[in-house]
Order: sequence, then structure tokens, then C-alpha cells
Amino acid sequence: MRIIAFLFVSIFSLTLCAASNDCACTPQQISKVFTSVAKEATPAVVYIKAEGVGDQDDLSEQFQSPGQSDPFGDDFFNRFFGSPNRKAPKQSISQGSGFFVNSDGHILTNAHVVKGANKITVILNDGREMIAEIIGTDSSTDIAVIKVDGKNFPFLTFGDSEEMEVGEWVMAIGSPFQLQASVTVGVISAKGRQNLRITDFEDFIQTDAAINPGNSGGPLVNLEAKVIGINTAIVSKSGGYMGIGFAIPSNMAKHIMNQIIDNGNVIRGFLGVSLQPIDQDMADAFGLEKPEGALVAEVVKGSPADKAGLKQGDIITQYDNTPVKSIGSFRNEISMTKPGTKITLKVNRNGKYLTIPVTLTSHSDDASAGGYIQKLGLDVEPLTPDLAKKLGYSQTEEGVVITKIKPGSAAAMAGMRPGFLILAINHKKVTTVEEFNKALEETKKNRLLILAKQGNVTRFYSLKIE
Repeated sequence: MRIIAFLFVSIFSLTLCAASNDCACTPQQISKVFTSVAKEATPAVVYIKAEGVGDQDDLSEQFQSPGQSDPFGDDFFNRFFGSPNRKAPKQSISQGSGFFVNSDGHILTNAHVVKGANKITVILNDGREMIAEIIGTDSSTDIAVIKVDGKNFPFLTFGDSEEMEVGEWVMAIGSPFQLQASVTVGVISAKGRQNLRITDFEDFIQTDAAINPGNSGGPLVNLEAKVIGINTAIVSKSGGYMGIGFAIPSNMAKHIMNQIIDNGNVIRGFLGVSLQPIDQDMADAFGLEKPEGALVAEVVKGSPADKAGLKQGDIITQYDNTPVKSIGSFRNEISMTKPGTKITLKVNRNGKYLTIPVTLTSHSDDASAGGYIQKLGLDVEPLTPDLAKKLGYSQTEEGVVITKIKPGSAAAMAGMRPGFLILAINHKKVTTVEEFNKALEETKKNRLLILAKQGNVTRFYSLKIE
């Protein structure tokens, strides 16, 4: 209780200093705030060693070396354990961080730290070493829950990541370079970072608190010592800290964690549309005053969207009276909604606004190609005129564009990359996402033959599906 009371007084003191122009904070007062947070949070943070890890779901794309062209961005995102190669050898040991989320021994960490491990050793802050078992992992968000036997473990509670504001102080805790219980301090640099190609569902908190190899899976806490993020990735050209780190927001992590603990897996809501963003040119073409909403590029046949009457060319502007700010945020909202939930979409169709009720299902209920897509490890989008121009394809080209490749997946191992244009699957021409899904559904073998184009080069790729 003394620590908690001291923590409250310290935070209150810093808040008063920040709020008053007449009151100057002393360095000692500021220092006490951070030491209080460290004392409160550090005992619940653990160091994780996972042995026998192979085929990990790497956090970064298989990025090219600096200077090489990447049509989907120039940032060089490194996961914490080295830059992945297209056919990198399996790692025998993975090291990272995690933290207790209850007194019963459940530990939250990143999926890439522990997935595929045959032995996981957890080293507590007091020096004890314990063997952990995997309760469940979710590669789409890079969240995992592991558990050690025992009771009365110190644990951290979650704060509301939505309430955090840019500029607020945060502390990252973990074991960078095996230096256990290290803390670094910074601020929230930005919120809602998406399209980073780190995970399937992205809403990252950006921070300048130093994050290095080994911090992966550790907590990002606020000045109340509550978890507001899970440290996950960095931008780096050297493999080390460069002032840009990313953390999974606590609200998303907590939602996934609860499903894993309760069910052992994660079930997501499914709508069944392919979307593309609305830029100013697109807004002008559709007669919009400003870019807003998400454009429906395709509707999956038989999906909830199809059954509800959504059509290609519709612009989704609201989800249950909440404005659609980006495709990423909309996808996140849908995925975190329980299957069977009835939602309301506001849609702009040919200049008229419609209200369309939709009952979501789970992805597996309506997407029989989903299993193949997951095993392939890639995402595709329609080849729009804007995308064709960006990637250097002619306006007469037909196919679907690979927008994301999951490292270690069948597509990655075959040498495919974001920006490739898929022309055919098993000798069947593919011109739309719907045709792509249908071709996968009709596949009877455990091997796919994909005809794809990169620039002016067209070739076949053979993908083995385990």
C-alpha cells in the first residue's frame, strides 16, 4: 500500500506541476514519478526464453536492403530478433519479454516470441526460473498467452489505450539484449498507426521510448503503472533503437487475451467485403465534398455483406453511428465484434445515403477459402487504376495484387512479395478477389501453382500447403 500511495502522490504532484504555470516541478519530483512507476510495474515483468522456435510469424515483412525499391513503402521494419531472409534458417532460441496479467500465472507476450517453441523458460524478476506452457497464440495480432504453475504472482492491470493522448509519458519495460528488468522512458508519438505490414490487424501506438531486441512482448505503461500497450516492433536500419517503436494498444490486446484464456483461440466477426481507401481524386470522382469512408471494391458471394445487400461501389461512411476513419480501423472494429452481432452500416450509394443492417458471422462460417489464405500467408486486393499506376502495371492488366506477405508462410518461402500481380491459380485465370477465393475453394491438392507477375517478368510459383 505504501508504494501505491507514494505512486499516487508522485503522479498527483507531477500533474499539478504540469497544470500550473506558477508551479515549477523540481527534477527530484519528476524523477520520483518514474522511479515509482518502475517499482510498481517491474516485479510483474518477466524474461522469456523459447527453445526450438521455428517458422515464426515474423513481425516485419521480408524487406529489401536499403536502396532497393519497395512499392509498398520505404520503411525498414525489423522484428527484434534480426532481419528475416526469405529462406532464413529456423531459429533454435527466441528471447523476449512478457508480464503477468493475473495472480494465477497467465503471462501476456508476443506470438512471435513463443509460437512453435517446444520449451519455454520464464525468468521472474526475483530470479526464479519456471517452465511455461502455451495457452494460445494469435498471429493476426501477434498476441500470445502462456502460463506457469503457481499462485500469488505480482501482475499488471490494463489502462484504457483509447484515453491516452499524444505527448503523454510512457515507460517501456523488458529485457533488451538479455538485460532483464530494464526500463526506458518516452512519450506517445502517435496513435492509430496502420498499413505498416507488421500484423494483419493494426492500430499501433508509436513511441520514442527506447525499444530494442528483447523488449518484444513487454509492457508499455502509463504513469499509473497500467499497461497501455505491448511493445512489438521498431523501425530500424541498424537493428537497434532509432526512436520509432510500436506497441499493440492495450484495448486490442486485452480483447484477444481474454478470448485466448477463455476459449484457447480467437473468433472474429466477418463482413465479407474488399475495401479500398478514398483519396481526394476518388472523392472527386464520386462527387464527395471530402475523402471519407471506405469504398467497397468487391463483395464476397454468400457473405453477410452480400446477404444484407451491400454492392460494389458503395461507400461505407459509418459503423453503428461511428464514422469510418480508415479501412484499418473499420477492419479492426469488425474483427473485434462478436459473430452473430447485428450492426448498422451507413452507406453512400450513388450520392444517396442508406442505412443497412448486417448480421456478422465468423470468418470460417462464410469463407471456405479462408483456411487456404491463412496457410498461404498473403493478402490480396483488386488491381485498381491507382494501384496499377503505383506499381507500374498497365491500365489493361487484370489480376489481384498481393498487398501483404506473412514471413515464414508458403508464399514467402516460394519467393513471392508484396506488389506481385496474381494472374492465375492452377491454370485458372484470376481477375477479381472473388475469382481468387473461388479458385482456392476449388483446390483439391496440397500444392498450388500460381502464375504471377512482377514488373515485366511473369513466372510460375509452386506453393506447398501443409
